[in-house]
Amino acid sequence: MDATVSFVLNGKAVTVNSPRDRMLVWVLRDELGLTGTKVGCEAGLCGACTVLVDHEAVPSCSTTLGDVAGKAVLTIEGLAPNGQLNAVQKAFQEHHAFQCGFCTSGMIMAAWAFLKKKPKATRSEVVEAMEGNLCRCGAHVRILDAVESAGKAMGGVR
Repeated sequence: MDATVSFVLNGKAVTVNSPRDRMLVWVLRDELGLTGTKVGCEAGLCGACTVLVDHEAVPSCSTTLGDVAGKAVLTIEGLAPNGQLNAVQKAFQEHHAFQCGFCTSGMIMAAWAFLKKKPKATRSEVVEAMEGNLCRCGAHVRILDAVESAGKAMGGVR
């Protein structure tokens, strides 16, 4: 049964008519046309579908539409609304922190959420923060380098 659910998406108020138990990833992709959020494992384990809900990184494949009612959701599309890449996006580009790119949006969202809280993170803290995001191509070292570099660019020089 459909319900009317309102939330803030990438800074704009939206209202969606859909079942409250529908997974957010499908609402974003199928109903709102935001395909930057990827679908990987559909079990909340790979991180490809990571979005921010009230500034916290969450797997949108295990977060329901009802879970975000009245909250703020930020997707990869909302990180550079004016085409200006943020520090994390720039660092991923500079460090070639991707191969196929499938995991990239989830990685960037997780890194952004983490670095907003702790830009002066150590390498081991970065490793721990990114554990929930997997890259099948093996670009993890470049990803970790990019996250560290972005932290420095965000004022986290150790």
